[in-house]
Amino acid sequence: MDSPWKDHEMRKGFTRKPKADETATPGKNYITPSGLERLKDEHRFLLTRERPAVTEVVAWAASNGDRSENADYQYGKRRLRQIDGRIRFLTKRIEAAEVVDPEARRTGQAAARAFFGATVRYANAAGVSRVVSIVGTDEIDLNRNHISWASPLGRALMKSAAGDSVVLQLPGGTEYLTVLEVCYERISVEPFREPPGSEASAKGLPRRREST
Repeated sequence: MDSPWKDHEMRKGFTRKPKADETATPGKNYITPSGLERLKDEHRFLLTRERPAVTEVVAWAASNGDRSENADYQYGKRRLRQIDGRIRFLTKRIEAAEVVDPEARRTGQAAARAFFGATVRYANAAGVSRVVSIVGTDEIDLNRNHISWASPLGRALMKSAAGDSVVLQLPGGTEYLTVLEVCYERISVEPFREPPGSEASAKGLPRRREST
């Protein structure tokens, strides 16, 4: 009897040890429009595609004998718990979402100072400059220089304006930064993409079979 996981055990997303339910940060979840869309896309994928696909394989595995000795069944059940935990986490984050559009028109202090959604250029004491965008905790992407508003750097830059000096407190010491520019522009968040190792996207996997 072939295992539905046999040829796909090394696929990304199926080799990770299932984690306990992720806990959502309490209170409002400040997020950009594209960040919220990514959460919704992942939630929709898990709920309407991935979970039904894994449930189908679990049902097939359950039909093949003693569940306590059935590795496919046990693994599938763990995978379902992982998916359900992620769905609950995403549901809470979406329900708590407070959308802030970086491209929304701002005037006065709101336009000149760094708040959520701002893109800030600053320099350290050595004169080395860097540009970061202040986003939500679900949108952190260091490859794109997207930092959380709740991070030490995000908090240090918050409410600053061009020409201001800010103090960044880090475990390794204190840094003094000079804010060079604050602007509000589109922040491109990496969109959700269906994982290549997902059960929903896998091709040629056997589905429910009758025991032989």
